[in-house]
Amino acid sequence: MNDHVRDLASVRDATERLLTAVGKLDNGSVAEPSRLPGWSRGHVLAHLARNADALVNVLEGRPMYVSGEARDADIGRDAPRPLETQLTDLRESAARFQETGAAPADWSRTVELRNGVTDSASGVPFRRWIEVELHHVDLGIGYDLEDLPEEFVEREIVFLTDRFAGHPEVPHTRVTDGTRAWSTGRVSGDGGAEGSGGGPEVTVTGPAPALLGWLAGRRDGSALGVEGGPLPALPPL
Repeated sequence: MNDHVRDLASVRDATERLLTAVGKLDNGSVAEPSRLPGWSRGHVLAHLARNADALVNVLEGRPMYVSGEARDADIGRDAPRPLETQLTDLRESAARFQETGAAPADWSRTVELRNGVTDSASGVPFRRWIEVELHHVDLGIGYDLEDLPEEFVEREIVFLTDRFAGHPEVPHTRVTDGTRAWSTGRVSGDGGAEGSGGGPEVTVTGPAPALLGWLAGRRDGSALGVEGGPLPALPPL
């Protein structure tokens, strides 16, 4: 169960960490490449601001974006802005999201995101938390996967393993940090040889932040241990 009030507080804290870190940059460094192919840091910051407004749309019953093309055009338009403009937009869009989240609402209702994806309204704050934390890492300014809050890392691993669960192109995979374990990929009967007794085809082991990096497409997984076959190739998010 999502606790939207607690998650909104986590979003606020993560946003403050992001704003503090970005506030130490300058216009030149904002224009430099981020860790995301083809995107400058300005693209990442513009996306974060527009995503906050898009999730306000979701919570208020409007389409998340007018279209995929409009989303991309807005990010391209806003990416070259100077640092101070980026910071102001980040603060103001984050405040709009928090204000919408604080309004009385039925948090059990179903809302629609992009590409026909649906979720409960209570899941939207966690989705925003994902955006803020992972894109902070994507900026490449000294905040890495190992710096993410432990609660966030565990919940995001659950979120992503659930996302790939049942996917026919991902072998039945056990993901473990040596203490906790999660299952993802296709299940017995979905094709491909499973382990004895319907167990996992592949076991992937490593520290939780490294597992998250692989699942979220932020690391190639070369530092992870793999048994039963090669490291599974995951679909793009």
